[in-house]
Amino acid sequence: MSSHISNVRPDPDQVIVDIANYVADFEINSTEAYDTARNCLIDTLGCGFEALDYQACTKLLGPVIAGTVVPNGAKVPGTSYQLDPILAAFNIGAMIRWLDFNDTWLAAEWGHPSDNLGGILASADYISRKNVAEGKAPLTMKEVLTAMIKAHEIQGVLALENSFNRVGLDHVILVKIASTAVVTKLLGGHRQDIINAVSNAFVDGQSLRTYRHSPNTGSRKSWAAGDATSRAVRLAWMTLQGEMGYPSALTAKTWGFYDVLFKGNAFKFQRPYGSYVMEQVLFKISFPAEFHAQTAVECAFQLNKEVGNRLQSLDDIANIEKIVITTHESAIRIIDKTGPMNNPADRDHCIQYMAAVGLLKGSLTALDYEDEAAADPRIDALREKMACVEKAEYTRDYLDPEKRSIANAIQIFFKDGSQSSNIAVEYPIGHRRRRGEGIPELVKKFKTNLARRFDATRQAEILALCQDQHTLESTPVHVFVDMLAV
Repeated sequence: MSSHISNVRPDPDQVIVDIANYVADFEINSTEAYDTARNCLIDTLGCGFEALDYQACTKLLGPVIAGTVVPNGAKVPGTSYQLDPILAAFNIGAMIRWLDFNDTWLAAEWGHPSDNLGGILASADYISRKNVAEGKAPLTMKEVLTAMIKAHEIQGVLALENSFNRVGLDHVILVKIASTAVVTKLLGGHRQDIINAVSNAFVDGQSLRTYRHSPNTGSRKSWAAGDATSRAVRLAWMTLQGEMGYPSALTAKTWGFYDVLFKGNAFKFQRPYGSYVMEQVLFKISFPAEFHAQTAVECAFQLNKEVGNRLQSLDDIANIEKIVITTHESAIRIIDKTGPMNNPADRDHCIQYMAAVGLLKGSLTALDYEDEAAADPRIDALREKMACVEKAEYTRDYLDPEKRSIANAIQIFFKDGSQSSNIAVEYPIGHRRRRGEGIPELVKKFKTNLARRFDATRQAEILALCQDQHTLESTPVHVFVDMLAV
């Protein structure tokens, strides 16, 4: 006896329909969301400008064939490149993520929602230039900010209750999904186009987390999001050429995403799509560190002021009995590492390494992850004294949607019986609860990064525009991007 398999094409999966409806129809009315998106825009671009100081990043940028310039193509901020929007999305996305210094979202899944700016800005710039060449109106920066808010929301809401890392998938899958949805809209797609494109994003092969974890931690984690947002632009473009979608991409028995990659489980949702994620997003303001360690580094800075004079030599460190880092479960799962650190990507995902540098210097910069800085023997000597201990309260508050804390504490115990204060920080400076303190520092960070690429006159022009919400929103995308070209 044979069992006939129905070939009746089903209705699209509701999860995908909900994403399409949100992108196509939902009106963002939150002043806070747009203000935060503006700050997110400048911070994200600034992270890209800083990354251009690193040859490991710049060697991957530019056209595939040297010297290629695409007429009406998207420009890559901070560079002279003008590329097709798919390649431009990779360039912008790789710059943004290279130093692990852009925004963060922490929940059942983690990630960096501003990674989506690669696809958003490249596509919006291309469409604006194309429209002007055809005598049509360009897109405005408000449309970029709206796409950012919606991409943040899709990525973040999917992450609230669904842990992709627990099945071995990297969080850049959420960049691909979110970017595909909003870019399809920016390129002129309608609801059905968005459904088709997003279904293809779920059907696509998904990145493993191998490159984020020992013993394989490596530089791919710095360009993986650029790859994801670039792939999203390609899928959106193919859809708008008439490429079909796959309505039960998630739920198809045996062959769908849930059965193949999610252990047969359907996605769970804590809240509908709105503007919650952009309003709540976490900024990395003072130093580049994997976000689960941000408060640990703040603790280390405070301890440097208190007992830094007792940590300056290897003999001093030999007098330490132990250093206890009290933390939450996610930090232990991701960044609690022992043994040798093999490259910068390894070091900026090791809570012990980041805390050690903070204890020694009272500061932490991207250069502290490079080989020359890592050769300081005091860093590993301090790491060997460290132990991470989970505190159940910290883990609960990390997952509490009303708190969303990322707490850490550090205390140093010396062999002579003395001990430091137990310094605890519950919310990092980039948290919504510390916006008043954080945003002025974020603007300082942007000023520093502007100075890396532009002369004083251009710096002042860009800063003035970026601090004027109304004027920025009404500025054509290509005019804004032209200001950022060199």
